[in-house]
Amino acid sequence: MSVTTVPIRPIKKGSLTKLWIGLALVLVVAAALAFVGTQDAVTTGASNEQFLENNADEDGVITTASGLQYKVLKPGEGPSPTATDTALVKYKGTTRDGNVFDENEQTPMPVGGVVPGFSEALQLMQKGGEYRIWIPSELGYGEQSPGPELPANSVLIFDVTLLDFISAEQMQALQQQMQQ
Repeated sequence: MSVTTVPIRPIKKGSLTKLWIGLALVLVVAAALAFVGTQDAVTTGASNEQFLENNADEDGVITTASGLQYKVLKPGEGPSPTATDTALVKYKGTTRDGNVFDENEQTPMPVGGVVPGFSEALQLMQKGGEYRIWIPSELGYGEQSPGPELPANSVLIFDVTLLDFISAEQMQALQQQMQQ
């Protein structure tokens, strides 16, 4: 009986180290891709509560007692408007998946005459301030859908700039001047 031997070539010096480095690199890339995929799932696939909980942990995001979340992108100066004032704002409203449902470059709006979350956010701002706000559905439109582009129970995300505001008394004076 004969034994056939097959010579095995020795591996080159450093090849094992290169193999381990390559394996470590593959694991790091896989972990990064998993993290990015998880973040996307949290943004689009998670419930509103999970999305807002995750968002609250982001740098600079402040959550009020009502559940409104905001981040100051650029601080403003001076006093803040009250619920009876009329604000001149620039805004862009999106859903969690990034679809724009409303946008305006410059529009007056009564601070107390908008959804509760938007009203609360305006009262936190000062003239010239830019905020990003996240309005939970219960502070927005709730179970009602204002249109096909905005489903019921949606978290509303706005980028808002408070351009200016005037008091109710100033607004009445302007209206009287226009009538004369």
